[in-house]
Amino acid sequence: MEGTQAYILAAKRMFWPIFSSTATTLAAFLPMLLWPGVAGKFMSFLPITVIVVLSASFITAMVFLPVLGNTLWRIVQFLSPAARRRKAGAHSQPGHRADQPPAPHVFEVRGFYGRLINMLIWHPLKVVLSIALLVTIIVQSFGVFGKGVEFIPAADFEQAVVFVRARGNLSALEKLDLTQQVEKIVLGVNGVRSAFTSAGVSGGLDFGPNTETDAPRDTIGRIYLEFRAAGSRPEGAEILKDIRRKTASLPGIYIDLQKKEEGPPTGKDIRLQIRSDDYARLKRAVAKVRQYFDTKAGDLRDIEDDRPLPGIEWELTVDREEAGRYGTDVASVGGVIQLVTNGILIGTYRPQNAEDEIDIRARFPKVERSLSQLDQLRIRTPKGLVPIRNLVKREAHQRVSTISRSDGLYSMYIKANVTEGVMPDAKVRQIENWLKAQSWPAGVTYKFRGADEEQKKSAAFLQKAMMGALFLMFIILLTQFNSFYQTFLTLMTVVLSVVGVLIGMMVMGQTFSVIMTGTGVVALAGIVVNNAIVLLDTYNRFHEEGMDRLEAIVMACAQRLRPVLLTTITTMIGLAPMMLGMNVNFLTRSIGFGGLTAGWWVPLATAIIFGLGFATVLTLILTPVMVAAPEVYRRKWRGFFDRRAARRKA
Repeated sequence: MEGTQAYILAAKRMFWPIFSSTATTLAAFLPMLLWPGVAGKFMSFLPITVIVVLSASFITAMVFLPVLGNTLWRIVQFLSPAARRRKAGAHSQPGHRADQPPAPHVFEVRGFYGRLINMLIWHPLKVVLSIALLVTIIVQSFGVFGKGVEFIPAADFEQAVVFVRARGNLSALEKLDLTQQVEKIVLGVNGVRSAFTSAGVSGGLDFGPNTETDAPRDTIGRIYLEFRAAGSRPEGAEILKDIRRKTASLPGIYIDLQKKEEGPPTGKDIRLQIRSDDYARLKRAVAKVRQYFDTKAGDLRDIEDDRPLPGIEWELTVDREEAGRYGTDVASVGGVIQLVTNGILIGTYRPQNAEDEIDIRARFPKVERSLSQLDQLRIRTPKGLVPIRNLVKREAHQRVSTISRSDGLYSMYIKANVTEGVMPDAKVRQIENWLKAQSWPAGVTYKFRGADEEQKKSAAFLQKAMMGALFLMFIILLTQFNSFYQTFLTLMTVVLSVVGVLIGMMVMGQTFSVIMTGTGVVALAGIVVNNAIVLLDTYNRFHEEGMDRLEAIVMACAQRLRPVLLTTITTMIGLAPMMLGMNVNFLTRSIGFGGLTAGWWVPLATAIIFGLGFATVLTLILTPVMVAAPEVYRRKWRGFFDRRAARRKA
């Protein structure tokens, strides 16, 4: 066949299979554009990139490649005398058309795969049961040997914050001195390049753009760390572990470490919110949960809660009736009390070349500004000097700096991190079971926030996205095949790909990341169906040309084995560096493993590689067997009746 005709025929024949394959892949990524929240913004670039690139590649394959290929073919024909002789010889040789199968009979199909399919199609029930048993074993094995579920995959980081925690009525200089002790130790840790220290900042009150998600309330100082370049230092988790070990012996100081979150902010591993309509009941409930965290929960560290910090707040109540008897008032009493507190404002002063004014206050010397001095104060009245204690009642109360409310209810958080080797999801389930087993006062409610909340939201969305993608693919495939049965067989490969993902998690020792592995599963839904589309389209074409159904399916498998394996293997090879965390530096001509962002994409690449590989292998076996099953059982059923009729005649 002439090159021009070959390119035209190839473009015409493969248009609908390629169009369906492209459309199903796009259908898998389109629902991901509707991902809400911070996680959706974070992952939005992936579907946008895939949709644009895949659409452009379809146009390239269907338009530019045939035109470019035909042009190059004409150039070769013009420049090469040997090619012209081959062309003339091809025109002079009669033979079967190039678009016909090279061998019309099934037993002339060569190759191990063709013979294997020819054998398996006669035993569809055994094949289906064997694959069902294999899938069941894999799913059960993942439940036993799997490493659990997480929201965001763990990755290396280059920045962290050290929260220096201490309690007491500390001055700014005392806070700075304690923070500097920690800073001196931190700067000596291997891998730390620089540190910026801030002392005296009250935890939880910095709402600027760099606010940490879970700054403890008793923070007296923060040390912002920057590590050396990756490859020249230990991993960030090891550096924080070293810092925690070296600062554990500091008396009166507790260190809370928090890495910089590169993805959606979630805060500490465990973030439990407790709410109530009564503030006293809320504090008692928080105290009960905090005791469980400290004593029985196990595998927790960096525990904190939002209860008021220990401290006394003196409340002075002026007896207005008694003050009136002496001819004085509340303002006069308050002015005298200010002599032992902040002082009485008597004026302001603006220094030269300054824009702000300075208050001028009068108060007692520092040694006389004490609580006992209140009892010695006397206020001048028309009836003479009167002791202040005759007019003021003094009571000590728990100091409360802030009161938080959420949806009209008082709210407090209890937060903690898990220790190394413990999955936050498993610990959340443990705490949740304990909470359900307890009896709580009326009006007290609890809810897990942070990573657990975002994980549930993302999982719920991905489930809806998967259902939406499957519905769109169902419409596309039904239009392509005009057969519910073949559409069902094609979509069945999605289930097989999920089982392959579980294999990948176990083989690579990875946890199932909701946000990355889940995205890989949704992406697989649009990729793995392409192999079944190619097989079924070729089978339908052979059958329409008059070939026997069983011969057609075996011939289709033999013809399409190579393109199916090529597309699968090239996809897996292309994603292998990402799965291995490989980094290629073209400037220095070096290859490294790991990196700041490599860990993010490892679960996604692992899911696609193992899911695609496993689904392809089973698709090449299960799809032809299921396609041939109706015809096989029809023949067996007809043979049964024929033999029965023959016995009756005999």
